[in-house]
Amino acid sequence: MQQDILINWSPQETRVAVVEHGAVQELHIERTLERGLVGNIYLGKVARVLPGMQSAFIDIGLERAAFLHVADLWQRQPDGEAPLFARKGQPQVPIEKQVFDGQALMVQVIKEPIGTKGARLSTQISIAGRLLVFQPQDDHVGVSQKIPGTERDALRARLQALVGDKATGGGGGFILRTNGEDSSDAELAEDIAYLRKTWALIKEAALKLPPRSLLHQDLFLLQRVLRDLVGEQTQSIRIDSLEQFQRLHAFGQEFMPAAAGKLQHYKGERPIFDLYAIDEEVAKALGRRVDLKSGGYLIVDQTEALTTIDVNTGGFVGARNFDDTIFKTNLEAAQAIARQLRLRNLGGIIIVDFIDMAQSGHQEAVLTEFRKQLARDRVKTMAGGFSQLGLVEMTRKRTRESLAHMLCEPCAACQGKGSVKTARSVCYDILREILREARQFNPREFRVVASARVIEQLLDEESQHLAGLIDFIGKPISLQAESAMGQEQYDIVLL
Repeated sequence: MQQDILINWSPQETRVAVVEHGAVQELHIERTLERGLVGNIYLGKVARVLPGMQSAFIDIGLERAAFLHVADLWQRQPDGEAPLFARKGQPQVPIEKQVFDGQALMVQVIKEPIGTKGARLSTQISIAGRLLVFQPQDDHVGVSQKIPGTERDALRARLQALVGDKATGGGGGFILRTNGEDSSDAELAEDIAYLRKTWALIKEAALKLPPRSLLHQDLFLLQRVLRDLVGEQTQSIRIDSLEQFQRLHAFGQEFMPAAAGKLQHYKGERPIFDLYAIDEEVAKALGRRVDLKSGGYLIVDQTEALTTIDVNTGGFVGARNFDDTIFKTNLEAAQAIARQLRLRNLGGIIIVDFIDMAQSGHQEAVLTEFRKQLARDRVKTMAGGFSQLGLVEMTRKRTRESLAHMLCEPCAACQGKGSVKTARSVCYDILREILREARQFNPREFRVVASARVIEQLLDEESQHLAGLIDFIGKPISLQAESAMGQEQYDIVLL
């Protein structure tokens, strides 16, 4: 699987596209004034403890208080050792016995604020390095699950020897990342030293700074590209800014030399995102409908609670019989859905309504293909089988806003409903409102200010009802069209 990474940089925004076999698979956007919060470490202040929800709201200096659940809170052991999460089978100490209002608490953001929800926090600190992930409160040494099992034991033994123990000034929990599989002992030791130094600076800042302070910030998106997105399958990393290329190359040479070797400065006259029509793909990813090559299509509806994806045959009639048509459409849809989840960064609960298949063998084949495509996702996913209603339920870990929530806002006319009242419905609302006003007030005249379409409806098809109301209340009603008003908006002015 060949992969190219394209970076479009501007002072206000950084955009990164991951392209595989000529198709955009992922899009990452970071705006200068809206940097992501996941990975940031704060000295928070407990604003409120909620025993009934076994959670607490923590003030970390953001617009909304962040959320800490008892499951993400490390417990102090009776012997005074380092805090540990409650192990499986052990009783969970209630949150009200662990934290209290006004307490200063070091926390890390594990989920971005999404919609009306504040950021999700944990007191388990985790610091990502080039080759390792450091968990200073733990003593566990582990290896990424993506590294083959035959090598895991040897790598764990090497890492354990480098980490040492508390008696020799070592200790702390480390997890070897996938890109550290072929690293030398010297490179691993260098990363261990860097992470421990970073942790020492964080602890020092926590003693000096007041609550609600930022103690540590994760890398910028450009730097995270080298740390998180680059792998063996990456052929090139092209960036269109010479200044940022030089900065990123210097950073890469110091921390990630293998990734830095794949960096290229793009000098072409065409904008770099035009090479793979990425802006067109983004525009499509913001729509409900996704057309398939066969003539079928997907309908993607995103709500706060869950995302639904409906598969339709559309104009596809290429197979020999109807069952084959459905089967081929579902197979293509399985590939397209996995890509859309990555491209749109959809998370949470996802319900996929494939076209009903009569043959169980077809169902198994579609499900196998779907899971195969999901396995390419760097974000954790879990898909169940077909339910009795023929639906596939799945989850995808949500750590940041979806593409639509990042780039769009609710429509001013419909307030995110996706529909507005008809002009006739608004006319009837206006007539009822005038009748209510006439019973309370005695103006000389009523003036209706509304959209042009509503005014036209009142003058044409609803003119008889308007005339009847004028006779009934005994007052004149004048009409005024306002182009700036949405179809549901109107004002009734008493003159």
